[in-house]
Amino acid sequence: MKLKLRVWRQKDANSKGGFHSHDVEADEHMSFLEMMDVLNEQLISEKKEPVAFEHDCREGICGTCNMVINGRPHGPQKGTTVCQLHMRQFKDGDEIVIEPWRVTAFPIIKDLVVDRSSFDHIIQAGGYISVNTGQAPDGNAIPIEKDISSEAFDAAACIGCGACAAACPNGSAMLFTAAKVAHLGKLPQGKVEHEGRVQKMVAQMDKEGFGFCSNIGACEVECPKEISTENIAMLNRSYLGSMLSSND
Repeated sequence: MKLKLRVWRQKDANSKGGFHSHDVEADEHMSFLEMMDVLNEQLISEKKEPVAFEHDCREGICGTCNMVINGRPHGPQKGTTVCQLHMRQFKDGDEIVIEPWRVTAFPIIKDLVVDRSSFDHIIQAGGYISVNTGQAPDGNAIPIEKDISSEAFDAAACIGCGACAAACPNGSAMLFTAAKVAHLGKLPQGKVEHEGRVQKMVAQMDKEGFGFCSNIGACEVECPKEISTENIAMLNRSYLGSMLSSND
């Protein structure tokens, strides 16, 4: 299949970027990243600089393949990352527009690569629990109800890719922060520090420059792991409760 690509090229954070057009031939069984590899091999053979883009596991786990494809984070297929997207989702002769995350808190490093260390800072602010050192406790030592453990695991499925912030018109990181708060706060091991964790992570999120959540819901739609916005509601309740208790 023959495709026309319009790819965002930008030398560095301080340079002006723009779309460059490229023609490429791809097989429908290729993944999207394999198609990008074909493009880069073509550019290298032409003595041109290849397109910089992030990738690691190529199995939908690492969350590094951050691309907006035809206006949608991770592309047109619901519940998948870019590396899981295959070219059979497109047709021969299609024009595909590829650009990086457009979030103030994710400055562009080069081409399609953005700096997502702001997510790391949110995690560092409170995404941990304190436990006694020593041997690991038995897995069944703390009984946890099935419904609660399932909700915690669903929230823990977040891979921190940033699609939620990229999809949000406000550039909000509420779904990411809520998922990290929820998967710890729902379990007994994380409840001890829950109130402090909520306040620290929300404060760091605001410090990083993310926008406010206005309940549009685009984050849940574009999340490759389909994290529910119910976690945002839980975060809001927890934050309000923690602020009220700390003011008592």
